Amino acid sequence: QVQLVESGGGSVQAGGSLRLSCAATGFSYSTYSLGWFRQAPGKEREGVACIARDGSTDYASSLKGRFTISKDGVKNTLYLQMNSLKPEDTAMYYCAAGLGAGCAMRASFYNYWGQGTQVTVSS
Repeated sequence: QVQLVESGGGSVQAGGSLRLSCAATGFSYSTYSLGWFRQAPGKEREGVACIARDGSTDYASSLKGRFTISKDGVKNTLYLQMNSLKPEDTAMYYCAAGLGAGCAMRASFYNYWGQGTQVTVSS
């Protein structure tokens, strides 16, 4: 059974940092492209970052330099390091896994999704 479980969310003041984790069971990260998405209340889900099977990465242009995506193949865990957080980063964050080549910032690329972890940044 394929399952993705996010953790690491929480409440932080502006300027702070959080590291999100996404643990996978039922499949190996080495065979999937992986991504992080977020959705704020009343807004559409948007791509944050993605990492392909070969380790190449892509980021939402507005987040590049503050967020870093990485994965640990041994632990089968995906990470999102978030620094210099802003109130506008407040959202539910989701990890996703997909079978396509490369990686993509669109939700339709991905086959499996986690339940999400809430990130709240206060000013």
